[in-house]
Amino acid sequence: MNPRDHLRLVYEANPLSFIVEQAGGRGSDGKSRILSLQPVKLHQRLPLFLGSLEDIEELESYGDVQQKVNPGYEV
Repeated sequence: MNPRDHLRLVYEANPLSFIVEQAGGRGSDGKSRILSLQPVKLHQRLPLFLGSLEDIEELESYGDVQQKVNPGYEV
């Protein structure tokens, strides 16, 4: 789990989410399924939560669990 915008969607979050979903789990950014997100830019970063389907559904039920980053933080 990583609540900060840390992992890149195209190169890290999508492949990991694909593997987890093939094993019966789910990948999420805290609000929605990773594999349903369309990249806005090539190196787009986002939080990543991986786990069982039930655990991720419970996590998403809490609302916005993404950590707010520093206003000057840009990677």
